[in-house]
Amino acid sequence: MATLIEMAAEDDRVMFVTGDLGWSVVEKFGKRFPKRFINAGVAEADAVGIATGLALEGFVPFVYSIATFSSMRPYEQIRNGPILHRLPVRIVGIGGGFAYSHAGPTHFALEDLAIMRVQPGMTVLAPADPAQTRAVMLATAGMSGPVYLRVGKGGNAEVPGLNGRFAPGRPEVVREGKDVLLLATGSIALTALESAGILDREGKSAAVAVLAHLGFRGSDELASLLGRFRAVVTVEEAFVTGGLGSLVAETVAGRGIPCRVVSAGVRETFGSVFGSRIWLDKKHKIDADSLARAAREAMVGGGGGR
Repeated sequence: MATLIEMAAEDDRVMFVTGDLGWSVVEKFGKRFPKRFINAGVAEADAVGIATGLALEGFVPFVYSIATFSSMRPYEQIRNGPILHRLPVRIVGIGGGFAYSHAGPTHFALEDLAIMRVQPGMTVLAPADPAQTRAVMLATAGMSGPVYLRVGKGGNAEVPGLNGRFAPGRPEVVREGKDVLLLATGSIALTALESAGILDREGKSAAVAVLAHLGFRGSDELASLLGRFRAVVTVEEAFVTGGLGSLVAETVAGRGIPCRVVSAGVRETFGSVFGSRIWLDKKHKIDADSLARAAREAMVGGGGGR
């Protein structure tokens, strides 16, 4: 919120639309800029409609809600408004993956990256930690079209070696290695680093990189990094279809890169049993031990480093 307030102080086009949540956080913006703060209520489709109208009038509105609510409830309005009209509406989704663990499956944001990435013209961003979130937020100031921004629920630790680095389409290497690449998006990058430590103790050299921008197609920088490895594990707090794993597979196939890709993510829907984020990550095999197993599988199939 501090970065958004900073942006609003420098650009009087910046506005904030909340779906009646974020209290104890969003008040700071409302008190500073009361005429640029709107509570649309529990009506996400209306919030996006309001934001679309504001963007048509020259404003840059940020629509704020829990990631499941900001991405799926108003999806038709996002498509028919900001996307089709190429408007600078910023859809902010709080708490990807299992961040709202005890709230249950209605609050698990597992489809958001995929459904947003499928739309040409939508910029999809999932920073890994608070410092990179700030860099990503500032970068949106130069983006003319719509943006979907999935950010952490709060209290996320900094990713060692990342230092807030961000550029659209560019994966940021936070740990060098030669046998396998763990490529992560979002706050699960910390788990990927933990997994690399497990592999290191086994004598295997694992690189870790963070890709905060999930493009409609793979960038040259992404292709260049993938080309350095025969084995790649994609790591995301999302279903394995449509998001980071799909982007990497499409890039590998489209450019003829000779590496094996193993996608680590959620592969099943939910019953009536759920628990803590740690428990859910382990159940769905995106904890550090499971990622290490996925890396071993990728190396066996991919033949190790080049």
